[in-house]
Amino acid sequence: MDKIAKFLPFLAWIHEIKDKNVLKADLVAGLTVALVLVPQSMAYAQLAGLAPQYGLYASFLPVMIAALMGSSRQLGTGPVAVVSLLTAAAIPTIIPDGADMVTYAAYASLLAFLVGIFQFALGALKLGFVINFLSHPVVVGFTNAAAIIIGTSQLSKVFGVDKGVGEHTYEQVWGVLANASQHTHAWTLFAAVVAFAIMIGVKKYAPKLPGVLLAVVVTTVISWAMSFGMPVADGGLGGAIVGSIPEGLPALTVPNFDFSIINQMIVTAITIGLIGFMEAISIAKAMAAQTKQRLNADQELMGQGLSNVVSSFFQGYAVSGSFSRSAVNISAGAVTGFSSVVTAVIVGITLLWLTPLLYHLPQATLAAVIIMAVINLIKFKPILHAWKVEKHDAIVAVTAFVLTILFAPHLENGIVIGVILSLGLFLFRTMEPRFTELSTHDGSTMFMNALDNDLNRCEVVAIVKYSGSLYFANAGYFEDRMLKLIADKHHCLKYIIVDMAGINQIDASGEEMLSGLLDRCSAAGVEILFARMEGIEKVLIRSGFVDKHGKDRFYERRTDALRYAWKELGDEEAASKSPLKHLIS
Repeated sequence: MDKIAKFLPFLAWIHEIKDKNVLKADLVAGLTVALVLVPQSMAYAQLAGLAPQYGLYASFLPVMIAALMGSSRQLGTGPVAVVSLLTAAAIPTIIPDGADMVTYAAYASLLAFLVGIFQFALGALKLGFVINFLSHPVVVGFTNAAAIIIGTSQLSKVFGVDKGVGEHTYEQVWGVLANASQHTHAWTLFAAVVAFAIMIGVKKYAPKLPGVLLAVVVTTVISWAMSFGMPVADGGLGGAIVGSIPEGLPALTVPNFDFSIINQMIVTAITIGLIGFMEAISIAKAMAAQTKQRLNADQELMGQGLSNVVSSFFQGYAVSGSFSRSAVNISAGAVTGFSSVVTAVIVGITLLWLTPLLYHLPQATLAAVIIMAVINLIKFKPILHAWKVEKHDAIVAVTAFVLTILFAPHLENGIVIGVILSLGLFLFRTMEPRFTELSTHDGSTMFMNALDNDLNRCEVVAIVKYSGSLYFANAGYFEDRMLKLIADKHHCLKYIIVDMAGINQIDASGEEMLSGLLDRCSAAGVEILFARMEGIEKVLIRSGFVDKHGKDRFYERRTDALRYAWKELGDEEAASKSPLKHLIS
């Protein structure tokens, strides 16, 4: 049963819905999430450059598949702001000029397929750790920039004006503001203000009520009553509304596997796959800590990947875990993944029979929904906190933020450069690990940093400690510090004891450097001994390093190595003058 549950995770909880209390809780939670998801999915489809129905398509089967095949019981999957923005940024750069919405949607579905295959492959091969390449500073910088880009992209719909012209997003935003200063459509702005007022008011004074749904209902009724969407010439207000949404469930449609198009989408697909999963897994981890459930990151990758693949075959676009809807799900009392199945069923019912009710919904309301959703993503405190902890992290976050803004709508460039900066920062930090010479106070057996504690150091036998991995990027640094130590002590130094307790990893470059260093130092009359090498002992034995240089160089304790050195020196007078004499007596 356990082996089957690995491939069908829902078997771990499906029996629990036999409990009436669990079933009731999941039904209520599923309905509550659906009331938020339906208007949000339409808004996010608009953000992705798609017609509203495609957001509903992506909120139907993908939501169900992610719940059945993922490991998190409360994660709410579906269209999200950042993934929608990345989709909108990618498709226009590769779609043929003059293409219609059907072609655009087909490209979006193909992109979702690639995202799904990438995520599923990572999970199946247990490569979920690659998500760690997206460091926290990069994600913070990107998320803040993306939230601002998403919010400002909706300003034209809030003011009822044309989009600004320009290659970059900041140029387009400036154009929108210029147009709004002269041509704002008052009734469109009124609809947006009403929607904002309702959502803000409900959040503050009645947070348990579905503020998004209330804003949609109220503004739709007002729009219908005032003929908001009718042209001015026909006695209407001339505002933009959602209009007709095709009724019925999405048909099975195989994506167009054009390899020339796929080649252009690969980078974006990987970006969406990583960013989307990072968002999903961070939410899932937070909820798992709260519910004490077991979370399998690789299984979650496979679940998210399958949901994207299914989305691509049913006219949807790329999806991910949602912060807001997951929070609604768990706060509404969801116990199992069945709550998401309920949500998907309600979306299906909406597609079958309820879409005519959305005809008069103002586009400005959907814009307001998006803006309200992304405001919570704008958080600069983590960047300020990073500055206090490590300035380099804050610099990476700010760089990722600025570059994402400047490169928009080509958002993947900001992320890629941010990742490169993070990896470069990692290499920089590990290129010069802590290298210290050790000594002791008179009568003490505790080794301490000789320089920091102003301790006398032995000129004949030196004890040093190196803390960090010994690999290609810092092997030269270790060698330089050892040679400098020998040079500083002139011709007095005979033995160097290296405390290796702080070295837990060594690569071929590090081992080769040590071997060459031993040979050169021995030829110069300085012998190197090693103590406390538990972390890399097996590697050095397996490589033949220990046999090549002799087992008498390796000791379990530093004092054992020290006694050996003095025994080999046989210089009692020098030993009596050493600050380490009490350790060898």
